[in-house]
Amino acid sequence: MNPNNRQAYWRENTALIRNLLIVWAVVSLGMSILFVQPLNTIRFFGVPFGFWMAQQGSIYVFVVLIFVYAVQMDKLDRKYKRKD
Repeated sequence: MNPNNRQAYWRENTALIRNLLIVWAVVSLGMSILFVQPLNTIRFFGVPFGFWMAQQGSIYVFVVLIFVYAVQMDKLDRKYKRKD
């Protein structure tokens, strides 16, 4: 892999990680801590939504983020023909 492709690959890789970390921060800090009171006015499966996000929803989001990362990195590896 030439140096230009290597830089482009890592630029896209770090952008993907940054974007997924932003989603993680919004879900974990925003929905589960900062905005829990307004979210608790919404009922979800019979419990306040803010509470549900803090206890269950954030875990589901984190698992989805893992799968998104794996799929996107597979596409990125194929795009740049990475083998290592």
